[in-house]
Amino acid sequence: MPVSRVPTAIGAVAVLAAIYSAAPAAAEQNWGINGTFLTSSNGEWAKVNDRYQDQPSERQTWTISTQCISPTECTGTVHSDAGWTAPIFTTDGLYYVKRTIPNWRFCADGAAIEGFQEYKLYPVGSDGHFDLAATEYTGENRVIGPSGSCGRNQPPVIHMPFYMKPA
Repeated sequence: MPVSRVPTAIGAVAVLAAIYSAAPAAAEQNWGINGTFLTSSNGEWAKVNDRYQDQPSERQTWTISTQCISPTECTGTVHSDAGWTAPIFTTDGLYYVKRTIPNWRFCADGAAIEGFQEYKLYPVGSDGHFDLAATEYTGENRVIGPSGSCGRNQPPVIHMPFYMKPA
C-alpha cells in the first residue's frame, strides 16, 4: 500500500472503531419518562370552545413507566392518583396520554356524555424551550366531547395549559 494512503486507512479504522464502541453506550441511555411526577392543569387559562373561561384546575400525581427503542420512540403506562390508568406514547417528539372520561359532562336534561382526554407534553428547559435532557414537561390538557351531544352540533372542547415535574 502506498504511504499516502496509510493515514487515510488508519483514520477510517479509527472512525469505525469509535462508532462501534459507542453503540453499546447509546443502548444504555435512559430515554423516556420514568418515575413519579406532580402534574398541574391550569384552569385559570382554560379555553372552552376557543374562548377563555375559567375551569377547575387539576392537580394529580402520576407514576409513569416507559420503554424506548430511541429517544423519539417510546411506549408505556401512566397511573394517576385520581384513579385512572392510560397508555403513554411518543409521536414526532411529543408524548401523548389518551383516555376516555365517563360521565365527563351532563346536559340540561341530565344525560351524561363522555369526554376524550388527550395530554400532549414535551420536555422543557429553564428557558422555556424544548430540551430533550430536561426533567420537567409542559404542554396541553385537551378534552373533547362528542359532536351532537346536548343537542349541539359543535362538540364541547376544553383546553388547559399543562405542566409536570418530578415529585
